[in-house]
Amino acid sequence: MSESGHSQPGMYGQGRRRRRRRGDRDAGLPGQNLSGPSRDREYQPRERRDGSEDPPGPLIQKTPIILAKPPGERAKPSQNAPISGAPVLEKPIMLMKARDDGGKPGTPPEAAAQPSGPGPSKMEREGQRPTQPVYQIQNRGMGASASSSAVDPMVGQSKLLPPEKMKHSIKLVDDQMNWCDSAMEYLRDQTDMLVVGVIGLQGSGKSTIMSLLSANTPEEDQRGYVFRAQTQEIKERGGNQSTGIDFFITQERVIFLDTQPMLSPSILDHLINNDRKLPPEYNLPHTYVEMQSLQIAAFLFTVCHVVIVVQDWFTDLNLYRFLQTAEMLKPSTPSASHDSTGSSGNDDGAEYYPHIVFLQNKARQDDFCPRNLKNMHMVVDKLMAHSHLKYKGKLSMLDCNIFPGLGQDYLATEVNMFLLPMQENDGEDNLTKAGSGAYPLFSLLPGYRGHPAFSTMVSKLRSQILAMPRCQLSHTILTEKNWFHYAARIWDGVKKSSALSEYSRLLC
Repeated sequence: MSESGHSQPGMYGQGRRRRRRRGDRDAGLPGQNLSGPSRDREYQPRERRDGSEDPPGPLIQKTPIILAKPPGERAKPSQNAPISGAPVLEKPIMLMKARDDGGKPGTPPEAAAQPSGPGPSKMEREGQRPTQPVYQIQNRGMGASASSSAVDPMVGQSKLLPPEKMKHSIKLVDDQMNWCDSAMEYLRDQTDMLVVGVIGLQGSGKSTIMSLLSANTPEEDQRGYVFRAQTQEIKERGGNQSTGIDFFITQERVIFLDTQPMLSPSILDHLINNDRKLPPEYNLPHTYVEMQSLQIAAFLFTVCHVVIVVQDWFTDLNLYRFLQTAEMLKPSTPSASHDSTGSSGNDDGAEYYPHIVFLQNKARQDDFCPRNLKNMHMVVDKLMAHSHLKYKGKLSMLDCNIFPGLGQDYLATEVNMFLLPMQENDGEDNLTKAGSGAYPLFSLLPGYRGHPAFSTMVSKLRSQILAMPRCQLSHTILTEKNWFHYAARIWDGVKKSSALSEYSRLLC
């Protein structure tokens, strides 16, 4: 017996002793012993004996016999497969795939609903936990690219960075009246914005005021303003600094639009002296200059929340006629139903109109007299009585504590008007003091100016402008990028407007 045991260890060795312990079962082939209803009963004692009684050497020789299956069972998936040595090594791999693909749309329900074991699956869940906040940050505002697992983490973090700060203005409309796309990179997908435009005659101080309202202070050098003001050389030859429309947006998401002067004589002189070719629909240079000004004004009346009308003296009746003509030629744009009431209180058919602020720049000391101020408000109210532009009820100098002795009911017909004095320098403050012939005590006191300092007046004006209502520009709520595309369509429509073409033919 012992000699033949070397050639057939499964029949006469330990395999024979195992068959005697199992009971009444007959000896047969190894494949037949693994099949049948008694497979589970014969498997459990063998697994308990592997770790306690049997040495590891014979276990390696029995492994091919245990894994052997009949050909009929190899094609069938095991429903209640017992835990064995080989499947335990494969289960953590299957659990990893099922958990990663479980939330994706193409994952089968069998893989998504795999039972998690107490050992390897718990360790894998703990390993994935630190990466979850990174994917949540990437998914914010990234659209379709957020679902991709190959997104660079630095791309997701860059979405949370603050918007880029502008250092100077850029062109929205160039001097050839063509639309520019360079402002698109500074805009964001958010709706809380305020658009402020400005119009005025040449040399009234539009660019300086827009720079002080946006990013600069009166103490800074004017050569560093975001909107370039007229240099001394340009002033001497009577030229204009701004051409077209300039764009600047602040960190507070306020868009400022500075424009070329309305009805500018320097632009007309440039057209005549340089023999610039005019468009075929315009015969005379002065007609072309006037139509350019009307296009810009009608554009601002459509895309701005607030339009500032700057004057350096009171008052020019031609400027008010120009405003009424631009209002008449303004493109028809629907607005929200709750914002369809004009300044006069009448319903104007759901048409959008901006708020108008009349700014008296370089005001004299007599202009701050309460009686003169009341007369100016009355004149502007009479001139704009038939206008749908919102020219009253949103800005008041009485709320700025400039005239502390006047009550709120002093100005019965108060319009959106603000006065700015002449901009003084620090070295010129001595000129306002008492003369040298006065007593020494009074010579140290500043002279009476009738108004606060220029910097104080600018800060009060800025707070009033930024507090203006931000009503809807169209029937839908626009983001900054949507506003840019909306403004581009409005500008293209203004240039091709049939009403402007008809008006130009009447002028000729």
